[in-house]
Amino acid sequence: MSVMYIRGGTPLEGELAVHGAKNSVLPILAACLLARGPVVLRNCPRLTDVTAALSILRRLGCRVEQAGNTITVDPAGASGCSISEEQMRSMRSSIIFLGPLLARMGEAHLTYPGGCELGPRPIDLHLAAIRAMGCEVSEDRGIHCQGRPRGGEVQLALPSVGATENAMLCAIGAQGPTTIVNAAREPEIGDLQSFLNSLGARVRGAGSSTITVEGGGKLSGGEYTVMGDRIVAATLLSAAVSAGGRVRLSGVDWRHLATVLSVFHQAGCRVESGPDHVELIRDRDAPLKGVPTIRTAPYPGFPTDAQAPVMAALAASQGCTLFVETMFDSRYRHVPELIRMGADITTEGRVALVRGVEELHGARVEASDLRGGGALAAAALGAEGTTVLSGLHHIDRGYEGLEEMLQRLGANVERREA
Repeated sequence: MSVMYIRGGTPLEGELAVHGAKNSVLPILAACLLARGPVVLRNCPRLTDVTAALSILRRLGCRVEQAGNTITVDPAGASGCSISEEQMRSMRSSIIFLGPLLARMGEAHLTYPGGCELGPRPIDLHLAAIRAMGCEVSEDRGIHCQGRPRGGEVQLALPSVGATENAMLCAIGAQGPTTIVNAAREPEIGDLQSFLNSLGARVRGAGSSTITVEGGGKLSGGEYTVMGDRIVAATLLSAAVSAGGRVRLSGVDWRHLATVLSVFHQAGCRVESGPDHVELIRDRDAPLKGVPTIRTAPYPGFPTDAQAPVMAALAASQGCTLFVETMFDSRYRHVPELIRMGADITTEGRVALVRGVEELHGARVEASDLRGGGALAAAALGAEGTTVLSGLHHIDRGYEGLEEMLQRLGANVERREA
């Protein structure tokens, strides 16, 4: 078992390019099933979730090669339509293969996906979208879908990112146009649209609540570069807020981080941004301030994935900050670990009250989910003494070499075998 030793108290300094977005590359990899030629993807992060997605593609008959941050997928030999229970459980996003399998094969056999335990995350919206396109769905000892999708209107009860992406991918194989109403507006959906259109698809509307897909066309192969990961950027900025210093991140659109940057500005940090970079300066001698209520919401609201790292950054501040988590029931699993480090946080249901303390201290803590792990690393960088962080398999799902990124910014971090 690997653990991370983090000695706090050293301000972060330097510039770092943000790696490719986990929440973009996974649906884009699934979308490769729809191509009729090889696809070359650049800026793909080396994550365990990406490894799991590549394993699924290979099982379905694709040829896959990976060299550094470049992945080549040749779907010419794809013929399978089922994914094993072990592979489905390996990551929550495995459900994203449902839409492209139906579009290509007219059939899909899956089990229920795994991933971080953040409370109930039903896939009902995914299945409702598939049914709206004329496919038959049964849930007897798994998920079994059949039928060629047809165009029409897909009304989503909630703006679910995954359901929006599955509907888009399924609609590529439909005859006629499909309109997705109440679609999610996250930037990663725009990245998926750009990728599909680069292969010859006709998709428009990403970034708005209505997306239209002209189905029935043949997609070619091609090359594409995945967007930078805004949640990784939010975590690194949270680390800089916690530890102090000056950090410049490139390869990320500041507009995708606007709500997070606003919180850091209100807390007393200086934030500067350009077309493809963000810079944060925090004077460690100037105390952080608590900010008004932070309420998570679908994009363009405050991202639920940034809630834990930002909470960690504000744990040592003056005043109180109230967090309201609207997206998931169990997204405060990092709180008991922050309390081990001296934080003063009270939770009730989906509300967390952070009473700022003067300083956190090092402790032995364990990550119980992906973003909670990033939060604990951020908190440790600003704490007095050494923190030993375990549960790194969660962190490796969404951060490519987190300790290496932090080391490049001057942090005293080391990964060891326990």
